Amino acid sequence: KRCWDTNDCSLCSLAIHVCNWGFVSSQPVEATDDAFWDQFWADTATSVQDVFALVPAAEIRAVREESPSNLATLCYKAVEKLVQGAESGCHSEKEKQIVLNCSRLLTRILPYIFEDPDWRGFFWSTVPGAGRGGGDEEDENARPLAESLLLAIADLLFCPDFTVQSHRKSTDTAEDIHSIDSCEYIWEAGVGFAHSPQPNYNHDLNRTELLKLLLTCFSEAMYLPPSSDSSNANPWVQFFCSTENRHALPLFTSLLNIVCAYDPVGYGIPYNHLLFSDYREPLVEEAAQVLIVTLDYDTSTSSSPTVDGTTTSTAMDDVDPPGPDNLFVNYLSRIHREEDFQFILKGVARLLSNPLVQTYLPNSAKKIQFHQELLVLFWKLCDFNKKFLFFVLKSSDVLDILVPILYFLNDARADQSRVGLMHIGVFILLLLSGERNFGVRLNKPYSVRVPMDIPVFTGTHADLLIIVFHKIITSGHQRLQPLFDCLLTIIVNVSPYLKSLSMVAANKLLHLLEAFSTTWFLFSTVQNHHLVFFLLEVFNNIIQYQFDGNSNLVYAIIRKRNVFHQLANLPTDAQSIQKALQRKKKTPEPISRTNSQEGISMEGSRPAAPAEPGTLKTSLVATPGIDKLTEKSQVSEDGTMRSLEPESSQSPLEASLAAIISDTESWSGVRRLSSTSLSGQWIPTPDWVMSWKSKLPLQTIMRLLQVLVPQVEKICIDKGLTDESEILKFLQHGTLVGLLPVPHPILIRKYQANSGTAMWFRTYMWGVIYLRNVDPPIWYDTDVKLFEIQRV
Repeated sequence: KRCWDTNDCSLCSLAIHVCNWGFVSSQPVEATDDAFWDQFWADTATSVQDVFALVPAAEIRAVREESPSNLATLCYKAVEKLVQGAESGCHSEKEKQIVLNCSRLLTRILPYIFEDPDWRGFFWSTVPGAGRGGGDEEDENARPLAESLLLAIADLLFCPDFTVQSHRKSTDTAEDIHSIDSCEYIWEAGVGFAHSPQPNYNHDLNRTELLKLLLTCFSEAMYLPPSSDSSNANPWVQFFCSTENRHALPLFTSLLNIVCAYDPVGYGIPYNHLLFSDYREPLVEEAAQVLIVTLDYDTSTSSSPTVDGTTTSTAMDDVDPPGPDNLFVNYLSRIHREEDFQFILKGVARLLSNPLVQTYLPNSAKKIQFHQELLVLFWKLCDFNKKFLFFVLKSSDVLDILVPILYFLNDARADQSRVGLMHIGVFILLLLSGERNFGVRLNKPYSVRVPMDIPVFTGTHADLLIIVFHKIITSGHQRLQPLFDCLLTIIVNVSPYLKSLSMVAANKLLHLLEAFSTTWFLFSTVQNHHLVFFLLEVFNNIIQYQFDGNSNLVYAIIRKRNVFHQLANLPTDAQSIQKALQRKKKTPEPISRTNSQEGISMEGSRPAAPAEPGTLKTSLVATPGIDKLTEKSQVSEDGTMRSLEPESSQSPLEASLAAIISDTESWSGVRRLSSTSLSGQWIPTPDWVMSWKSKLPLQTIMRLLQVLVPQVEKICIDKGLTDESEILKFLQHGTLVGLLPVPHPILIRKYQANSGTAMWFRTYMWGVIYLRNVDPPIWYDTDVKLFEIQRV
């Protein structure tokens, strides 16, 4: 290859890379030929976009196949320049430019190293003669190339006048990078650091470039197929988050603080994001992505426990239990000061709520795009630091997280490219719903009007949650069906604490029961009857524990009493089963909204839009079934919870659910079928229907109907009532004390960490990072193995 100026490449410095690549792929170049190798980083001032444009994928692969020694030398030389820059402290402009150029070049090349299994070990080998002692094993510099690279990046991220503000008093003496305490150079005030350094445009740009390279180093995980084997840890992350990295603590703190302190609205001037370029946002995005990747740690198989975090332990005892080897996870689990929790929660809530901000001027407020990374970060915070989880649930601040999540779920329900976002939102709500305080907080009135295309209602945050879940189930796309179990489990978990459901929410729950209890739906797949069991458990919990305030729900149950009678009299003979399935073949209408008066949506709302044609999405591994995803806990009379052994059942309802869940389809698609035809298709049998019909927990509801229906009918006849408000008034003052069966124990299904969800989070997180890094497109068109890239 030759550049377009045949006489002097220096006249068109950007073309020098093209010339060199052609040369590198055709003939070997000695490692000692510094004049040649320096051309890649010393003579040019290219942007990262230039490097990606001028070094095509085909050229990198050609060098890798035809001149592997040249590619190895190029990588080694680039790392050597970064190490030298870190050693010297990058005091001159030329050194800074060399470091940035090497960083960009490695960001471009590394994915092509990772995609080839033969090359994957290259960075973990030592380069002969790399140390000062000419390759002597005792020489401290004779490290694997990967370790040298990671340590150099860590040093460069705290390099005075390059990535951090210098503290020196005079211009005479330059600070020695080895003698500085990087904890004094944390990038932003927040957790463990009170001083907020003066913002610096160039420092932010340089940090962003180095974090991009760091993220690329970690991305080796993308080129390995999904595996639940926890020993298959990412060696790059493992080393970077180990005690070998002397900057681990200030870097973790810098990343966390820079994300949580970011305010995209700034001074609130309309259209300010169009007038001024926000150099901080790319850094915050990159910091969030690096942070969640370093926190990719499977606690379910961890032998070293994180901080206990239970209510009985004191905040940060003098002798802490040993934390995990990953220092970032360790530091995260040890945060304990209330002011730090407040800073983190306020920051995450502010950023998650940003896309919901409404102004009268269209597009006048800046909207961030990295909410998926924030959701993963919030999940990690709650999962690794139980004290943080309890802090979140201690006040109504948890609702500042709930409302944005419900907004995202509602907004993404029709878009197949955002199915991962739907899953993580539901996972977070499942985690929160396992705690009693979450159910209690949901009783706070919902007054903020976020623009959502859901019916207008007056009620609580619990009503909002139920209405959004109903919308997801009735108008989401087909691929959301595996989430139905999870959505209903969340409602079951909070139901014993819901003091007063609105009529809109009560009707939504009854509508779901009506839809899920049709015979064609119940008999069509092996697990559909689960959904009916979950809904009946919701009704039982509210009737037994919150009857007094829930006249709307009781009235809705009385109005729809035929649904419960039909369930009690469900046919079990083969002929009726066949008839029901025949009805299904006539393509029944999908579940749809039945009450037309609820058609009015909230002001400013727009219906959920499907994915734009051609949108890229990444595939996800299957998530575990609800039985693997949760463990059952029983709430004692004093409000404490105790875990139940899987086989110990505390009530007929729980026994029936345990029996049903144990032999039905999990989310991973594994089926243990009751009966199969010759074609392998599952066929419902009378015995199968009887096995779960006999366990339907209808006793409490039937007793309620038996007592209240005659009373309501009598009032209507005696007073000639047609107005439901009078009936509701009667129900509000009614009581069922002594008339209902003995209350069953409250059972909560709490999320439990497992390797299946750890793997799901890994594929989801890297899928998000892959799709979000489009400028430059770091991993596009490389042979990733962790997920598949599909066009919608």
